[in-house]
Amino acid sequence: MAVKPSKSDKKIAYDQKLCELLDQFTQILVVAADNVGSNQLQGIRKGLRGDSVVLMGKNTMMKRSVRLHSERTGNQAYLNLIPLLVGNVGLIFTKGDLKEVSEEVAKYKVGAPARVGLVAPIDVIVPPGNTGLDPSQTSFFQVLNIPTKINKGTVEIITPVELIKKGEKVGSSEAALLAKLGIRPFSYGLVVLSVYDNGSVFSPEVLDLTEDDLMDKFALGVSMVTSLSLAISYPTLAAAPHMFINAYKNLLAVAVATEYSFPQAEKVKEYLKDPSKFAVSVAPVAAAADSGAAPAADAKVEEKEEPAEESDDDMGFSLFD
Repeated sequence: MAVKPSKSDKKIAYDQKLCELLDQFTQILVVAADNVGSNQLQGIRKGLRGDSVVLMGKNTMMKRSVRLHSERTGNQAYLNLIPLLVGNVGLIFTKGDLKEVSEEVAKYKVGAPARVGLVAPIDVIVPPGNTGLDPSQTSFFQVLNIPTKINKGTVEIITPVELIKKGEKVGSSEAALLAKLGIRPFSYGLVVLSVYDNGSVFSPEVLDLTEDDLMDKFALGVSMVTSLSLAISYPTLAAAPHMFINAYKNLLAVAVATEYSFPQAEKVKEYLKDPSKFAVSVAPVAAAADSGAAPAADAKVEEKEEPAEESDDDMGFSLFD
């Protein structure tokens, strides 16, 4: 006859298992397990089998094991798990992709009836239509102020009714009515609360970020740093190119307004002194017009002039080549 292990033996075995998992895995999902039954939890374990392990337990035991293991190994990163162990929670140790594991966990949800005293996680709306109940059951509907009528010997709900609002407790009348109608309004499963990755702790929403989201946030941060640096005249790597351009413009303005000059300013001064030197010759176009090709010549002039209006020549940057 097998000897039944004592409570102390169970605690020792649990502590050993948790410490082994902490050594083997660097990624952990902290999940809420409210209203999750044992059969449902067993299905989740089977679905994650391979690269993930689900471990449930009392918070006090988990906190104690994590704290002692941190002291034995000298790894202070484990202590970041302790503040997360609040409420009815469990741990999913994984070596897989965190986003994929999180999505897999979310699949295992089952419908549940509205039990008396339960806080509704969503709004519960009773749809209109025939209920299949006989007219003697109208008392349930009257108590809840649900408009009904008798149709072919059964009770029919006339309009949709918001029976329970999110955050409200389920009353006895609401629970009885939903049970009679066969409505299971709620669904429960493991919900990821926090993500632990090699010592770092972050919200599960981070797993939904794409590379484009990260690039947009990074670009926004660089833009803010640049704007702040320019406003307070504090040099940073992001603001340096703008500072150099602004400094060059200031030097160019001084050179134009005074006798001071430098090589890059010479062409600008020469352009301002005699812009006609840089004018585009239109003599060939005029000759073509005399020969009777005016429409074609006009088109060529437009093709030449339009790019010139949008080019950097009008800003004077081409003078520094």
